[in-house]
Amino acid sequence: MSGVANPYRYAYETVAASQTAQVLGGTGAVGDYVHRLIVVAANATASNVTLIDGSTSIVITGATTPVGTYSLELNMAAATGPWKITTGSGVSVIAVGIFTA
Repeated sequence: MSGVANPYRYAYETVAASQTAQVLGGTGAVGDYVHRLIVVAANATASNVTLIDGSTSIVITGATTPVGTYSLELNMAAATGPWKITTGSGVSVIAVGIFTA
């Protein structure tokens, strides 16, 4: 995990519903670290969440995730960075990790 300065210094960033490729951190960078995503699905038919590493998309939840709150531990460092999140209209996310300001 080169580029991770201190794994005990987690920050968080909120991602509202209906966001497209919101960068985590001010600019984001290779080596940024996503510890956990807290996914809050308010509408089961529009609850898709995609985590993006540079240009690589990782589907976190599908479009029909049941209503509820899900804590997903990832522990991933960005290989091509920055981390970005896209959310459907019925879901929001709290991203916890170390992100470049």
